[in-house]
Amino acid sequence: MARGDGAALTVDPRAAVEAVWRIESARLVGALARYTGDFELAEDVAQDALAEALVAWPRDGVPDNPGGWLLTTGRRRAVDAFRRRSARDARYAAIGHTVETVVEDERWDPDVIDDDVLALMFVACHPVLSRDARVALTLRVVGGLTSEEIARALLLPLPTLQARITRAKKTLTAARVPFAVPPADERPARLASVLNVLYVIFTEGSSATSGDAWIRHDLAREAVRLARVVTRLEPAPEAFGLLALLELTAARFPARTDAAGRPVLLEDQDRHRWDRSAITRGRAALARASQGAGLGPYALQAAIAECHAVAPSVADTDWERIVLLYEGLRQVAPSPVVDLNHAVAVSMARGPEAGLRLVDELAESGSLLRYHPLHVVRAELLRRLGRLAEARAAFLRAAEMCGNAAERSVLEDRAHGVTDR
Repeated sequence: MARGDGAALTVDPRAAVEAVWRIESARLVGALARYTGDFELAEDVAQDALAEALVAWPRDGVPDNPGGWLLTTGRRRAVDAFRRRSARDARYAAIGHTVETVVEDERWDPDVIDDDVLALMFVACHPVLSRDARVALTLRVVGGLTSEEIARALLLPLPTLQARITRAKKTLTAARVPFAVPPADERPARLASVLNVLYVIFTEGSSATSGDAWIRHDLAREAVRLARVVTRLEPAPEAFGLLALLELTAARFPARTDAAGRPVLLEDQDRHRWDRSAITRGRAALARASQGAGLGPYALQAAIAECHAVAPSVADTDWERIVLLYEGLRQVAPSPVVDLNHAVAVSMARGPEAGLRLVDELAESGSLLRYHPLHVVRAELLRRLGRLAEARAAFLRAAEMCGNAAERSVLEDRAHGVTDR
């Protein structure tokens, strides 16, 4: 939208910069990484282009092709960086030759997702990085979030977050990680890293481990959005499995907290408030995931979430099917947390005593002693069995371990509620 267009007078240039960045940042960084062959430089010059837009657009007006403007500016900044490095080699010459090949007339279709974005996803989630670094870098370069937004979402001091991102970029440079989509034979293993990062982001968003808010909607929404991108870039069954899981879980968000933001248990949720469109999307994604040779870990979890989504109440849920799905999950992705969830399903299908035996076995193994949900589950099963003093102690122990203020308050109330009986 050019300055000469009368409609431009109604556009807030800063808002336009932020909107274009959120939409185009992944492709911008990806294109610059392909042109420069340097991921760290590409991310830096993309940020430089963003900063320049914040100055130029309010002064000169929003350009007709904002994405192309950012790409052209980023390329010029890349050339400047190579000049400063005195890197007058073939790479510099090639970039210098094409930098004035204007992209202002190139129209980027927001519905087109190319290999640059796929390569960017694989680089940001490269196994050479720690999980925390992968999460931060993915939110920055693929999600387009600012450092301030990521620091706020992850409850980190801004300098800590910035240092984490800087170290991640330097690690990728030192390891000479190529900016490219992995070969077909390497892609399944590398895709697992991408999916795990999105799962971690969503999990923290859906059940915050610390802070005051029980659900961090911004993190959860970003994970769902990126999961949709991944399925379009790499339509593997387990990518659809993850998308199904996130959609079906997010569908319950409207009923998972009360007016004060406190957690609402599954049995107390108003199912009429669940997002039916998200359930429809999740079930469609699960159907795509089911076209593979067998359900993977995310698809199995999505199938469990589907059982909840289609049930009119907790009592009418197909708990025996959920038990079987958890037994399958224990085979393909064994973990103590999966064992705990399996125990909950057993308690609902076969009674609290059967579930408590499994929970006590887990507690005796010591693998989840500092995991507060173990004590929440144990407290609830003890309450159902009428062992109220033990239930109260377990609720209080869970509350002491809980890092989230909203959930801690609910657990303390539940402990007092047991006492009042």
